[in-house]
Amino acid sequence: MAEENQQNTANMHAAPSADKSQDTQWQRDALERLASSALTEQRTARRWSVFFKSLTFLYLFVLMLVALGLVGGAKKDFKEHTALIDISGVIQAGGDVNADAVMSSLRDAYENKGTKGIILRINSPGGSPVQAGIINDEIKRQKKLHADIPVYAVVEDICASGGYYIAAAADKIYVDKASIVGSIGVLMDGYGFTEAMEKVGVERRLMTAGENKAMLDPFSPVNPKHQALAQTMLNEIHEQFKTVVREGRGARLKENDETFSGLFWSGEQSIKIGLADAIGSADYVAREVIKQENMVDFTYQDDLASRIAKRIGASVSATIGDVLARQLVNAGEVKLR
Repeated sequence: MAEENQQNTANMHAAPSADKSQDTQWQRDALERLASSALTEQRTARRWSVFFKSLTFLYLFVLMLVALGLVGGAKKDFKEHTALIDISGVIQAGGDVNADAVMSSLRDAYENKGTKGIILRINSPGGSPVQAGIINDEIKRQKKLHADIPVYAVVEDICASGGYYIAAAADKIYVDKASIVGSIGVLMDGYGFTEAMEKVGVERRLMTAGENKAMLDPFSPVNPKHQALAQTMLNEIHEQFKTVVREGRGARLKENDETFSGLFWSGEQSIKIGLADAIGSADYVAREVIKQENMVDFTYQDDLASRIAKRIGASVSATIGDVLARQLVNAGEVKLR
């Protein structure tokens, strides 16, 4: 009995010792895992840091080469080819299709010794008559300087309004049978909110210096004088458009009362009325008309630095605009146009 009591006492003393040993081991294991995890995170962070530093260095190196003219922007003379210039999208200053970009493409194409013909591949619903007019003038100017290099417009889905304004300067216009061509007209659109303001009880408080400064203000009733002035301006621009089309198409144009009404036609029908010359894709024109199947794209593209600068500039402008807008709201001087 005494021996049994001694054994139990020994076991009671041994159990706490074993538990303590297990606790110590668990803590040691946990510390090791934490230390290992911290080291892994440090190594990962170090690798990403090296990667981004290397990427930044590479980017700065490329920018330096561009600045020195060693890469990008260097003009290269290709073997004999057809020059391709895409005019795709809305025509507007600062947009994807603008006069500066297209004129730059035209100059590069004409100055290249291997260019045997130029294709303007058009897919545009129109846009600014000013930008389209500048491009039209540049095409005609370059044609006089390089009479041996023909210029052809090739319409894909749509060549309407300002898009056709540009196409009219080409020697010939090729279309797909299902293309949309025409819309030779000018518009100015807007909205009137006077009745809506009356319903919600909003009073318009407008102050101007100059009797016509608030011309076509959407929050004021229609002023017949302003409406007449705007219509006169639209008619004048429309006449300019009609002149460009008549000069560009010449005797091929079968003019009638609807030609300049703003209507548009299928590619197949546009050939019948003289707005286009034949069915043909860019590949067809290069291969069968210019006889240079090899096409080189001269469409203007912003370089990497310019694209990044534009995005940064747009972001900064938006931020500054938000700040100024909040300040103007507080001052009660907001004008949303």
